[in-house]
Amino acid sequence: MVSGTRSDDAARSPAPRVLRGLDALNFFLADVRDGLGPYLAIYLLAVRGPEQGWNEATIGLVITISGIAGLIAQTPAGALIDRTRQKRLVVIAAAVAVTLSCLVLPFITDFFAVAATQSLAGIAGAIFPPALAAITLGVVGPKAFAKRIGRNEGFNHAGNAFSAAVAGATAYYFGPIVVFWLMAALAVASIGAMLLIPARAIDDDLARGLDHAADEPGEQPSGLTALLQNRMLMLFALLCAAFHLANAAMLPSVGQLLTKLAGKDHATSLIAVCIVAAQCVMVPVAVFVGAKADAIGRKPIFLVAFGVLALRGVLYTFSDNPFWLVGVQLLDGIGAGVYGALFPVVVADLTRGTGRFNVAQGAVATAQGLGASLSATLAGVIIVAAGFSAAFLALAAIAGLAFLVYLFFMPETRGYAPPGAAATPRIAAA
Repeated sequence: MVSGTRSDDAARSPAPRVLRGLDALNFFLADVRDGLGPYLAIYLLAVRGPEQGWNEATIGLVITISGIAGLIAQTPAGALIDRTRQKRLVVIAAAVAVTLSCLVLPFITDFFAVAATQSLAGIAGAIFPPALAAITLGVVGPKAFAKRIGRNEGFNHAGNAFSAAVAGATAYYFGPIVVFWLMAALAVASIGAMLLIPARAIDDDLARGLDHAADEPGEQPSGLTALLQNRMLMLFALLCAAFHLANAAMLPSVGQLLTKLAGKDHATSLIAVCIVAAQCVMVPVAVFVGAKADAIGRKPIFLVAFGVLALRGVLYTFSDNPFWLVGVQLLDGIGAGVYGALFPVVVADLTRGTGRFNVAQGAVATAQGLGASLSATLAGVIIVAAGFSAAFLALAAIAGLAFLVYLFFMPETRGYAPPGAAATPRIAAA
């Protein structure tokens, strides 16, 4: 535990090398942290196909199983990050585990083996969100956290755009297998980036949400306890679950639709174009949100994310033209860009001064992961039964309902005083 005195504003002045390390870490981990993502659906449908027992429903089931494994790991991952002083080692180990679990996929065909390896990737991937947020908070402190998270997300989206562009440019010549080579290279680069941030640059008290000197470690609550003690945190967790229930299946469903429309030879390149287009929008959106979240407030910006998500689901039904689908995917850059930049900021708002930041992140991410894991199965079943348009409209309806709940029941969290926070002066909005 870091000891000694610390001013309540927890001002931090990290070295430029450390900040460059944060930039590089978010850039190179962008593709590693999500595993194969939408490429999994394309690979299984295009390369394995119905002749090996793979269709939209079975692919959705694999994604659901791996998602459930990941969501079960979310809260323990947050608790681990709260407690450990070896955050760098944990991130490196998770990057290696995700990469290895994906690299074996071309060599296995059995449903249960595929589900097991992707579940391992989901468990390891649960480490990254709380670890990156905690490292950032521990490096820059709470006053600069919102702005820095926006920058993190900007580099994350730039990394996704870069990797998708490389995949799209090379998949035409080498096929979907190129994604596996790319993941291995990015994992090695992410390890190098993590080593640029020395352990001494991370304040372990700040990294778990304490904005004052903490001399006694105390008992850390479970993620469930952290939720039950804070009604607004619980509501936010439900809203995050709804967002991902609506959002997670949209891009994989578009990928499957493009596979049917354009054929397997072009599907990987087309989905890469979708990803690049959205990620290029996410970069300025995330940076803008980080810079303006204190001035505008969290709630109005978050409402934009839910509204755009609902609109995107409706617009997918207007045409099957690949260029239209890619164009609509640009809206993902707004919704996901806002969500990624604000999620850790709102959790930090709701837990400031409690020392529960990372375990609360894990608990909320568990709800988020539940929504994401169910999304693939829900969409897959609807696609098989009623077609792609019905699935997109169902996902849009979920997003629209969540928009209304956020509008009428979720407060503005800037300056929120969480229950159980230490009775010390808190940070004023910058």
